[in-house]
Amino acid sequence: MKCLILAAGRGSRLPHKKPKPLIEILGVPLIERVIRTAVDSGVDEFYIVLGNKADIISSYLSRLSENLKIKIKIIFNENWSSFDNGFSVLKAKKYLKEPFLLLMADHIVDKEILEKILKSQPVDDEVLLAVDIRKENPYVDIEEATKVIVENDFVKDIGKSLINYDGFDTGVFYCSPIIFEAVEEALKENKSKLSDAIKILAKKNKVKAVEIDEGFWIDIDNEKCIKKVENYLLKRLNSKINDGIISKKLNRPISIKISKFLLKFNVTPNQISIISFLISCLAAYLFSFKSYFGLFFGGILAQLSSIIDGCDGEVARLKYKSTKFGAWLDAILDRYSDAFLIWGLIWHELTKNAFFWGMLALIGTFLVSYTADKYDNLMKEKIYNSTIRIGRDLRVFIIFVGAILNQVILTLAILGILMNIEVVRRIWICRE
Repeated sequence: MKCLILAAGRGSRLPHKKPKPLIEILGVPLIERVIRTAVDSGVDEFYIVLGNKADIISSYLSRLSENLKIKIKIIFNENWSSFDNGFSVLKAKKYLKEPFLLLMADHIVDKEILEKILKSQPVDDEVLLAVDIRKENPYVDIEEATKVIVENDFVKDIGKSLINYDGFDTGVFYCSPIIFEAVEEALKENKSKLSDAIKILAKKNKVKAVEIDEGFWIDIDNEKCIKKVENYLLKRLNSKINDGIISKKLNRPISIKISKFLLKFNVTPNQISIISFLISCLAAYLFSFKSYFGLFFGGILAQLSSIIDGCDGEVARLKYKSTKFGAWLDAILDRYSDAFLIWGLIWHELTKNAFFWGMLALIGTFLVSYTADKYDNLMKEKIYNSTIRIGRDLRVFIIFVGAILNQVILTLAILGILMNIEVVRRIWICRE
């Protein structure tokens, strides 16, 4: 699958020193977000048209190509300041002889939109356009958006000045090579916008509309748009399906703010995992002292560790740094943290009751963690329809509250009973 990305413009409405395609959103440049989304949708070969500050952008794309192990062909549009974006499309004519995905470097879109349009193969003389029919979409600037009129699934007209319209052009196209002929025809009329070429094809009934349903997209035109997309990406972190009630209501809202701050630095998700682990170790050390001071501050540190434990995944997702090794390392460190925290509480008391309930808590804790993946995979519908999911977030929160209230034995007993009941419940539910 090939993809053409238009990135030749100046982006004068964004007062940044960097070229518009390299303006960062939560630590990742615009054009990299577009490319990574396309890669996730099945694209493996890119043709990118550059103009303004092409040397700077080209240098960045060269490194990105090497990092992602994908082919990126740079096409220079020396007339970028004299013509509109339709001319940039035409510059790729000799490279694209079969249907290709056409994207804008300043449009952020969900991969679901790309996957949907790619499922529909355009015929030899047809162009597909992803259309948003939500006229009240809060992420759309009505005045600046390109509108479309749709009849019987085909685009009949397109333009920013349309008064009566059915939806918006999202900037996502799946084109057959006929698009080049349409651009050449538009240029003969001294029109060089891509929308001019689409209008020509629309009159010939050659532009099919593909509705995007609830998919997210936004055209980055100004600072307000950047804030909107940042808020959307951060909000999406708070909708992780496997989150327990403590994560959803307490940990995640705080960890997202911390992650947003961490994105300003070159800190890796694995480093965050290690920091969270070390905080847990310090909490367990404080628990071992036979004083309320140690319990109190150890409990606070344990909960802080649980909050920061969410930051590694958030930073990984926002900066496209997720790896199987990172997830595995995080799981291992979590198990060590759990063991140290419970052992710290046992050491604080050093009684028979502490050893009994502590051992029960350790067994239940490890079995709940061990059964989590299988349970989640087998019972998705039942879990996600449940109001409470027993997981590490709740476990550490119980330790936090118990330590603050100076109730070590009660905390260990609650953990021991609750965790083992959860294990038995999972066995019962998953028995088939």
